[in-house]
Amino acid sequence: MQINIDKKSGIFIAVIAVLLIIIMAMGMSGRSDSSFFGMDHNDGYMMNENGSSSVSDLTGSDIMFFQMMIPHHQQAVEISDLALAKSKDSELLALAREIRDGQASEIITMRAWLDAANAEIDMGHHMEDAMGGMLDDSELAQLDAANGKSFDLLWLSGMTEHHDGALHMTSMIRDSNSAQIKKFGEAIVITQSEQITQMTAMMKRMG
Repeated sequence: MQINIDKKSGIFIAVIAVLLIIIMAMGMSGRSDSSFFGMDHNDGYMMNENGSSSVSDLTGSDIMFFQMMIPHHQQAVEISDLALAKSKDSELLALAREIRDGQASEIITMRAWLDAANAEIDMGHHMEDAMGGMLDDSELAQLDAANGKSFDLLWLSGMTEHHDGALHMTSMIRDSNSAQIKKFGEAIVITQSEQITQMTAMMKRMG
C-alpha cells in the first residue's frame, strides 16, 4: 500500500531521523543506547511465550518506538471508546471495538517488553510532534461535540490519519535486531493498513 506523506508525517520522519543520528553518534562514542533510555546494558531481556526471559539486542530505537507507540495507542483506545458511546453505525461500532481491543492488547505487550528491559514507560520529555497522526486538542474537541453522521465522518477521518501516523512509526523497528519486535511491527502494518482501506470505503459509503 502506498503511504502519502503529509505535513505531520513529514515532521515525524524528520524528528526520527535526528533521533536516530543521535543514537548512532552515542554508539560510536561508546555510550550505550540502553543507558540513554534508562535501561541497563546488561538487562536486554525479552519474554518468551512461556514466560521465561531470553537475551535480546534491544536497541534504542526499539525502546523509543514502544515509549512513543503506547500513548499513540492509548489515544486510539480513547477515541474508540468515544465512538462506542456516540455512533449508531453498526460497521463503525464493530471497527471501533476491534481497534480498541486490539490496541489495548498491544499496549499490554509493549509495556511488558519495556518492563522486561528495565526501561521507563515515559521517555521523560515532550515527543508529541514525533507521534504522527495524533489528534490535537482542537480535533478532539470537534469530535466530542459532533453527533450522528458528522461524528462518524470525523471519527473515520481522524482514525485514518491516526493509523497513517502509526504506519510511519513502524519504520523505527523495521530493522530491529529482535525478530519478535520486527514481527510485531509487521502485524501493526498489516492490521492498520486493512483498517485504513475499510475506513476509506466507509467514508465513501457515508458520502
